Amino acid sequence: MVLYTTITRSHFLKQFLAGLSMVVILSACNGDKNPSTTSTSNTATETGATGKTIRVATEPAYPPMESKANGSELVGFDIDLMKAVAKTAGLTIEFQSLPFDGIVPALQANTVDAAVSAMTITPERAQTVSFSRPYFKAGLAIAVRQDNKTITSLDSLKNKKIAVQIGTTGSKKAKSIAGAQIREFDSTPLAFQELANGNVDAVINDAPVTLYAIKTGNIKGIKVVGQLLTEEFYGIAVPKNSPNLNPINTALAKLIADGTYTQIYKKWFTTEPPKLPQTTS
Repeated sequence: MVLYTTITRSHFLKQFLAGLSMVVILSACNGDKNPSTTSTSNTATETGATGKTIRVATEPAYPPMESKANGSELVGFDIDLMKAVAKTAGLTIEFQSLPFDGIVPALQANTVDAAVSAMTITPERAQTVSFSRPYFKAGLAIAVRQDNKTITSLDSLKNKKIAVQIGTTGSKKAKSIAGAQIREFDSTPLAFQELANGNVDAVINDAPVTLYAIKTGNIKGIKVVGQLLTEEFYGIAVPKNSPNLNPINTALAKLIADGTYTQIYKKWFTTEPPKLPQTTS
């Protein structure tokens, strides 16, 4: 069973970009209960899961990874994958919407049991939370307005105004740029709106999300420039020493091996997924 509760408030790229001929490149970066069900598979005993309920945090403002449809239903790649993980591991999920910069603190405080929210595995985050094996290959991209002819690379962002989402790898990257004026926002859509309004020169954000938004028309008058700034991998985060890590990793391995992961990936990105490493180290 999957319950929804609101608290408050980046190699697919190469193939994806082949369909976006004008893009030269290929981060991590929020209630009423609306129950829906997912069945428990016979592999629960294989993973060591006990059928317990786990609270899973996500920030549903990051399509196609996670967002809300029809006002309340959680949809996206991360959501479908986490549901499949739960089904395979014999777990019940209670999704909880949180602002992205509040997810790691919630994990540290054990107010949630896991998080799936396009969260890049980084050494810094790994000091305070544990990550599953990588489940998605990503990277950071530079977005500018269509009429911009001067920003073409990371170097050309010096002394520019850059919008980012707070708490993300995009924010960290932007802060390393000499003379840059950084404007942080609670969500990526707000950062892109600031760009569209002409109040900033660029946005640094996860490439898959940026390209998806451009392709679907959710962002108008925006283009991606330059090369991919980073290579990143997303992981499902859990508190340190969590007993849920092994069941999640076992389920992920099974989903990748039996083709379920590929089916979910194709649903959202219409291309074959890249080969994933078992670890980022």
